[in-house]
Amino acid sequence: MGFPTSLKLKPPVRGCTASTATRSLCLPMRMRCRCSLNTGDPSPPPQPLMTVSITGATGFIGRRLVQKLLSDDHKVCVLTRSSSKAASIFPASTYRGVTIAEEGDWEACVKGSSAVVNLAGMPISTRWSPEVKREIKQSRINVTSKVVNYINDADSRPSVFVSATAIGYYGTSEIHSFDESSPSGNDYLAEVCREWEARARQVNQEDVRLVLIRTGVVLGKDGGALAKMIPLFMMFAGGPLGTGQQWFSWIHLDDMVNLIYESLKNPAYRGVINGTAPNPVRLSELCERLGQVVGRPSWLPVPEFALKAVLGEGASVVLEGQKVLPVRAKELGFSYRYPRVEDALKAIARDL
Repeated sequence: MGFPTSLKLKPPVRGCTASTATRSLCLPMRMRCRCSLNTGDPSPPPQPLMTVSITGATGFIGRRLVQKLLSDDHKVCVLTRSSSKAASIFPASTYRGVTIAEEGDWEACVKGSSAVVNLAGMPISTRWSPEVKREIKQSRINVTSKVVNYINDADSRPSVFVSATAIGYYGTSEIHSFDESSPSGNDYLAEVCREWEARARQVNQEDVRLVLIRTGVVLGKDGGALAKMIPLFMMFAGGPLGTGQQWFSWIHLDDMVNLIYESLKNPAYRGVINGTAPNPVRLSELCERLGQVVGRPSWLPVPEFALKAVLGEGASVVLEGQKVLPVRAKELGFSYRYPRVEDALKAIARDL
């Protein structure tokens, strides 16, 4: 997998260190000023600059979201349990608009933010043991509960809370399609998603706009299930995974980040929004398209036992799919950079 061309960051705004997190993040939002010699110029109104607290900022989606926010001169507070890891990913010399906050400083950061994004959670594209399954659930529920409590306890609350969840909410099916109005499934991932969302819904929605993004399989070279699938794909001559008939509801990393960003800025974005591309595909088509863009044949299937050897019970993420449609995003007029999987894969293949 691979990113399209990397974002070109504008010179970042002057940042702060963890020791000054409370003081700097309690400043009100600044306004971007635009001047025009022509007073009749119908330029858009100035956009408020945000301070955004992010859990999971060091992850696959979070890293790109931080870049996106900094490129538009917003400030970011990285809520982390490992300041050393965060500092290695966001070095102060390059990411001057970033504050790194360990758990003891989370509350101050959240209370001084104009927006909060919750992306934390142990990856599910791994081998599942009973202990791992407990951690998959608790890592999501515990962090979400903590962030919601900090928001609710703030004297001046952030205006928007964007919390990631997953299309696993709907369960799996080879014949049915799902949208934001569909009921939840009855398997393990559906249970995780229901509890995850329930904690996010405890935020005070009288003055905090809540957006729940049910994320599909995010395509990019540096993370997610596809990063583990590609070596198997190449080893087995590019054939389908399992039966190949399962649905694959995907979204390119750039579109996922843009959807989160739009959710932060646009007050029309509210409630559940499916974070998927408008054209889901069968897994056999995904493999065929990927074979075409990387120049490999697509004829020898990757057997289930090979995936299960790598992912264990977590192989259900790719062996059992669901057709999820982004009805709400389309109603809101969200513009996809990669609406079709072949275009997304071509962009990814350029960086493999």
